[in-house]
Amino acid sequence: MKMKNILFFGDSLTAGYGLGNVDNESFPGLVQQKINAEGLDYKVINAGLSGDTSGGGLARLDYWLSQPIDVFILELGVNDIMRGISPEVTATNLQNIIHKVKRKYPQVKLGLMGMQIPAFIPGAFAAQFRAIYKPLADANDMAFVPFFLEGVAGKAYLNLRDGVHPSAAGYKIIADNVWPVIRTLL
Repeated sequence: MKMKNILFFGDSLTAGYGLGNVDNESFPGLVQQKINAEGLDYKVINAGLSGDTSGGGLARLDYWLSQPIDVFILELGVNDIMRGISPEVTATNLQNIIHKVKRKYPQVKLGLMGMQIPAFIPGAFAAQFRAIYKPLADANDMAFVPFFLEGVAGKAYLNLRDGVHPSAAGYKIIADNVWPVIRTLL
């Protein structure tokens, strides 16, 4: 049986920014451990890039699609907020990423890691951003996690000193939360 590839495509939250051992402590690394524990024939590919936006992801996607992809997990958009990119642009970029993946690999299974806007950003922008992810997941038949950082965001003891990026302990919670959704794709 041929090993299948799962591509985790995202920003610093996928890359494992600030961790001592990205291969073992990052979200993709922890998912690989769960896959191995269940004896599943999947290889995780960590295509996280710190600071990446939805537009940056779209621009670098072709490189990662040069190898066969069976499952595609998308985690992008939070840096768009920090840079003031409009939610409409973010949604369009994410949809274009999904279209590109589906065109290249029509049988691919898709997962979307949703983001919630930080509480300190008020108003219409926050509401528009919050409204991006569920419609994208529904329109593209994607397995969906409404809030990737559920149970970790805002908890100092589960994040690095910057208060933004999860620690190794934080990623364990994220991986446990997200694994049941990813498991449905395998």
